[in-house]
Amino acid sequence: MADPSSYRPKPGQIPDSPGVYKFRDEHRRVIYVGKAKSLRQRLASYFQDLSGLHPRTRTMVTTAASVEWTVVSTEVEALQLEYSWIKEFDPRFNVKYRDDKSYPYLAVTMNEQFPRVQVMRGQKKKGVRYFGPYGHAWAIRDTVDLLLRVFPVRTCSAGVFKNAARTGRPCLLGYIGKCSAPCVERVSPEEHRELAEEFCDFMAGRTGTYIRRQERKMTDAADEMEYERAARLRDDIEALKKAMEKSAVVLADATDADLIALAEDELEAAVQIFHVRGGRVRGQRGWVTDKVEAVTTGDLVEHALQQLYGEETGDSVPKEVLVPALPELVEPVQEWLAERRGSNVSLRIPQRGDKKALMETVQRNALQALGLHKTKRASDLTTRSRALEEIAEALDLDSAPLRIECYDISHLQGDDVVASMVVFEDGLARKSEYRRFQIKSFEGQDDVRSMHEVITRRFRRYLAEKEKTGEWADSETGLTEEDGRPKRFAYPPQLVVVDGGQPQVAAAQRALDELGIDDIAVCGLAKRLEEVWVPGEDDPVVLPRTSEGLYLLQRVRDEAHRFAITYQRTKRARRFRASPLDDVPGLGETRKQALIKHFGSVKKLRSATIDQICEVPGIGRKTAESIAVALAQAAPAAPAVNTATGEIMEDEEFATEGYATDAESETTAGSAGEPVSAGTSDERRGQER
Repeated sequence: MADPSSYRPKPGQIPDSPGVYKFRDEHRRVIYVGKAKSLRQRLASYFQDLSGLHPRTRTMVTTAASVEWTVVSTEVEALQLEYSWIKEFDPRFNVKYRDDKSYPYLAVTMNEQFPRVQVMRGQKKKGVRYFGPYGHAWAIRDTVDLLLRVFPVRTCSAGVFKNAARTGRPCLLGYIGKCSAPCVERVSPEEHRELAEEFCDFMAGRTGTYIRRQERKMTDAADEMEYERAARLRDDIEALKKAMEKSAVVLADATDADLIALAEDELEAAVQIFHVRGGRVRGQRGWVTDKVEAVTTGDLVEHALQQLYGEETGDSVPKEVLVPALPELVEPVQEWLAERRGSNVSLRIPQRGDKKALMETVQRNALQALGLHKTKRASDLTTRSRALEEIAEALDLDSAPLRIECYDISHLQGDDVVASMVVFEDGLARKSEYRRFQIKSFEGQDDVRSMHEVITRRFRRYLAEKEKTGEWADSETGLTEEDGRPKRFAYPPQLVVVDGGQPQVAAAQRALDELGIDDIAVCGLAKRLEEVWVPGEDDPVVLPRTSEGLYLLQRVRDEAHRFAITYQRTKRARRFRASPLDDVPGLGETRKQALIKHFGSVKKLRSATIDQICEVPGIGRKTAESIAVALAQAAPAAPAVNTATGEIMEDEEFATEGYATDAESETTAGSAGEPVSAGTSDERRGQER
């Protein structure tokens, strides 16, 4: 635990101006980001008597080892910079809202020649119009199915579209009138884009004008005695009204607004958002956060606004945002929202009428979401805590291992030997810190020696970066990467787990001893009986089969195995796709393809003269000589065998793809370039680690 006075800035050193500040821990990780109207006043509040601080703030300042700040000219800039740093550094003591699921959106890809209507999740893309989010994907599909009758926009994938264009036959939706079939040129690109824009206008809430226009068309068709067209227009209007009924009118004045409500207790807070467009609820989403810092309801609202609109622009930011409490500094937040929208945005608390009644509904949803989350998470938190405690007790550790690293070796009969490192923090996978290793010091199959090399390399990097941080010296250089992010191997684990038994554990412990590291525990988990091995012990530690600690160790081990074998297979597949042309310096994929296209195969290219190679566009004489030398030095590959038919494949059959064969045990197969053994799958699994 650090003493805040040890890193407190000197009097008069902190400027009395707006800015953003960062607290860092002893490993230079950013643990908290905040903004202030006056940096001097705000930072001074952290360096008072610890007994007067909020418990969470006290934990933060005692965890921190330094503080730094950046001065900005306005409070709006401070708000923007705070959001950027929170997103970049993911500080552990900041409020972070996390979705309980990935919400689906109705998306129209207006950035394509023929826009497509589809369900999309994840990060928003430029040039795509989004509507929602919706609670369920089926709700989107039901709405689209009704609207396609009136707006027959393309919904098929690129592959289906290209296949229909090639064959000249539309898909089923084109035959039943729910697609205008631009793939077979029933409509021009301009006509199809106009349909997509009308679809977007309807989804954006401009429904009344379009329905009235359709009703006029229906009346005109009836007057002209075109009863079939009038009947179709009548059915179209009914379909539109039915689609509209799926989202009832909640605000009579066709308001565009987002309503944000919060439910909170001492430890957690839940936020619910209703997206109202054209007076109708067009989407709903919710987040939950741990209150790891001392925050008010206004602070939570401000963080929610940053999360909600930090990546949005234009109409995605509504004219009106209704909240249960205003942020401490309302004007900068309102100005920031106006900048993102491009026009004024009203940020206020509803006082009466329909908006206040709707806010109460959103509030009830927030309360329900918080209750449901606490019910789910209580078991999860308890289980993870119990698992870490059981591991600490079984291995006789001083405290629960909050950071666990697991290592596994993978190879295929001694070829393509690789290793994986996976990281679990607080019992959860932290995939951003996974690492992969290639075994460099030797060739062949030796898991024990490989494990020793990997542990040595990982912790040698840790010691080197620890020395650079100034923990052993006064130097302040080398703390972080050039982009401001922490070094990759800067943080030590409390527990190292290896996939294996006594030999692998002994190798890992020997590597740590050689480096002089004595404060990191080591254990191994053997697959056969799920025994836990510790260094220097002749007998394993046997955890009960029902132990949560054993289950966590199994999850960590299995994740390391998955990560290692995925890398090993990728590396092996790349080797099987190798070509003699890969060794030619300066020869890229484009010119390789040009060579193969010109000669037809590597075999014919090998027999070509330098002058003939120079005839290929983009190939000069010097490059042609290098190609000839590389092909002459490379021994011709042994013929590949089709394992399904037993047929020997000539060089011309596979060389056009740039593949080489391996005559010993495997050939390339047709499943995404994945090497397949000539033996059975069970035999291959037995050989592959």
